[in-house]
Amino acid sequence: MPEISGFEFEYVMNPDVGGDTPEAFSAAKARQVHRFHRDIPGYTETPLAGLISLSSAWGVGGVFVKDESQRFGLNAFKALGGSYAVARLLCEKLDWDIAKTGFNRLRDPEVFAKIGRVTLTTATDGNHGRGIAWAAATLGQQAVIFMPKNPAPARVEAIRAHGARVEVTDLNYDDAVRLACQTAEREGWEVVQDTAWEGYTKVPTWIMQGYLTMVHEAVERLDAYGIRPTHVFLQAGVGAMAGAVAGYLADRFGERAPTIVVVEPTNAACLYASMAAGDGKPHAVTGELKTIMAGLACGEPNPIGWDVLKATAQCFVRCGDFVAADGIRILANPIVGDPAVEAGESGSVGVGLLHLLANMPAFVDLKTELGLTSRSVVLCFNTEGATDPVNYRDIAWFGKYPSKII
Repeated sequence: MPEISGFEFEYVMNPDVGGDTPEAFSAAKARQVHRFHRDIPGYTETPLAGLISLSSAWGVGGVFVKDESQRFGLNAFKALGGSYAVARLLCEKLDWDIAKTGFNRLRDPEVFAKIGRVTLTTATDGNHGRGIAWAAATLGQQAVIFMPKNPAPARVEAIRAHGARVEVTDLNYDDAVRLACQTAEREGWEVVQDTAWEGYTKVPTWIMQGYLTMVHEAVERLDAYGIRPTHVFLQAGVGAMAGAVAGYLADRFGERAPTIVVVEPTNAACLYASMAAGDGKPHAVTGELKTIMAGLACGEPNPIGWDVLKATAQCFVRCGDFVAADGIRILANPIVGDPAVEAGESGSVGVGLLHLLANMPAFVDLKTELGLTSRSVVLCFNTEGATDPVNYRDIAWFGKYPSKII
C-alpha cells in the first residue's frame, strides 16, 4: 500500500472492480425513497454547489458539492436514513405498505391505537442519533440515544432538543453500539442502527436506502445541466452512506459509472484495512479511533456497504485530520464567484482530498492512476455542517490542524 512521503496518507487500489450490485440500492429504489421523503413536512431539495472558479483554478472540468448541511434544518444528511427506516419499522408493525403510506399518515391516532408508543434506540457520534430523535419526535414516538465518550456538547444538546434521552458513555463507537443493543433487548426497545452485523441487516438496509435520496437529487440535477460525474469522492465511517451511493451510481450509469474514491480517517480506516487485506472480507480496526471526523470514527465495517464498495470503488484512502481541516477552510473561503459552503469535519474531507490530488506534486502518480484530468467532473458530498461550532471556528478562523503542504 503506497504511502505518500511527507503526508499522513496511504491508499490502496482495488484490483477487482466489477460485478453485480444489490437491487436494494438501484435507481428505481431511489425514486421510490425520494417520493417518500418528499411527503415529509419541511422537505426541500438541498443545494448542489457548483464550484466553477475552483475547478478552473485546480485544473479539472468541474467540482460539485451536494450540501446536506441544510437537510430538514438538521445540519446533516442522516435524517434521510433515519426517517425512512423508522417509517419502514412502523409500517411493518402496522402491516402497511411503505410504498402506499405517506410519512404524515404515520402520525395518525390509529397508529398509536394499534401499536402504542415505540421506543427507538441507537448509538451515534451525533448526526444519526439526531436524525432518529427527530424522526421519533415528529412521529410521536420515543428515543434513547447512546453516544461514545467525549462527544461535542453541541451534538449532545442537538439530540436532546428533540426530546430524546441521551446516554453519554465511556466507550468507543463500536462498543456503544453493543451497549445500545444489549439495553434494547433488555427493555424491549427497537434498535435503529446504521451499521449491520450477522442477524441484523434489515434495518441497516432501510437506512442505506434512505440515503439514496441525496445521491438521486444530485445526479438528477447534474443531468438537468447535461453533466455526468466522472469521479465521486465518498467519505466513510462504517460505509453505509458510501455503499448506498456507490450502488446507485453503478446501477444508474453501468459501464460509464464514475471512478469512486473512498476516504477515511487514519485511525478509523476499517474499509481501507478491508481492501488492503486482499481477501474480500470486512476487517475491523480497534483502539480509540481518535479523529476530528467524529462521524467517521468507526472501527467495524457495515458488511452490506463493504460488499457494494469492494465491487464498485477503485481506490481506498486513509488520511490525517489536516485533510478534513483543509476542506473546511477551502469551502468556507471560496474563490470569487463560487458559493461558500459550511462543511463540518466529516463533510469536508472529500474536497480536502481533491486539493491534494489537484495541487500537490507528491500526489501526481495517484492522480494519474485515478484518471483525474482537465475534463474530469468531481462530485463530493458535504454530509454535515458545523455540528461542533467551537471546533469549526477554531479550524476555519484560527488554523487548527494546519495544512501539511510541502
